[in-house]
Amino acid sequence: MEGIAAIIVQAIAGMVGGGVAGQLVKTVGMAVLPKLLSGAIGGILGGSAIGAILGGGDPTAAADAAAAAGGLDIGALISQLLGGAAGGGVLTAIVGQFLGKK
Repeated sequence: MEGIAAIIVQAIAGMVGGGVAGQLVKTVGMAVLPKLLSGAIGGILGGSAIGAILGGGDPTAAADAAAAAGGLDIGALISQLLGGAAGGGVLTAIVGQFLGKK
């Protein structure tokens, strides 16, 4: 996945991961908007990092595989989703620890 589609997938997965982290970590005393924003930012960062780590293969082979699968690279999609959700959850938990303290 390339371009804006990958960023959108990462941001949405990050928002979901951030929302889940906010529910699991009760000390995260944040409103919904900061959870979503930190989740989206963490999702983009986490998804990009995982994509860079796992996507180190031959780009022409990946393009050929995506074309054979009808233009959709399932492996890249899964890595973007998992990296985005993990990154969003982690960043939301970290931000929540700082915002939750009074």
